[in-house]
Amino acid sequence: MKKYTGSWNLFEIAWLVLFTLIAVGFTVLSKDSFFGFTVFITGVLCVVLAAKGKLMSYVFGMYNTVGYAYLAYINGLFGEVMLNLLFFVPMNIVGFYLWKNNLQGGKLSMRQMELRGMFLVGVICIAGSLLLGFGLSFIPEQNSPYIDAITTVLSIVATILMVRRFKEQWLVYIVLNMFTVLLWVIRTLDGSGEGLLMIVMWSAYLVNAAYGYYNWNKGVKEALA
Repeated sequence: MKKYTGSWNLFEIAWLVLFTLIAVGFTVLSKDSFFGFTVFITGVLCVVLAAKGKLMSYVFGMYNTVGYAYLAYINGLFGEVMLNLLFFVPMNIVGFYLWKNNLQGGKLSMRQMELRGMFLVGVICIAGSLLLGFGLSFIPEQNSPYIDAITTVLSIVATILMVRRFKEQWLVYIVLNMFTVLLWVIRTLDGSGEGLLMIVMWSAYLVNAAYGYYNWNKGVKEALA
């Protein structure tokens, strides 16, 4: 197990414990299911390990992907459902394979994009979100089509950058997590039983995304040194 998880520093342990305790509190107060709690925990472990560049991220990520797809389905977020089942499930497998083949001395080899590549990513995110949002708006039971579209497109782009080991994935994740928190705030106001727990989970992802960028930026500098 140590080969895949590595050591944990004080910050990682502290915030992981903090959000776990918050998740337990919300689970008890809102009478949420144990299933919702496991989705939260595996999601947090997935993103923390990704920020550390560890292969076990994809193991926890697979459970979280399927579990989150179910929660999105019962909340009428069909873009999220399609994203998780049709994209994240196979990408978890592909990502594990590619990361495993790019370990150097037990550490993941991290990369940095050129400015031209970052501009292209921005264009794809904006155009893709507008087109998908327009399409989702025609689904009768679809909630928040354009915000759902933004989170869907950004998730796809960030995952591709993650699989290809680009540190810029974390900048996309920061924007993605902000919009996803907003999405679940809206669902909570509309009466979603899982909304509060999802807000906490995605807030944890936002904190981790900032840490992930810091950690991967340091990893790229070490690789170029």
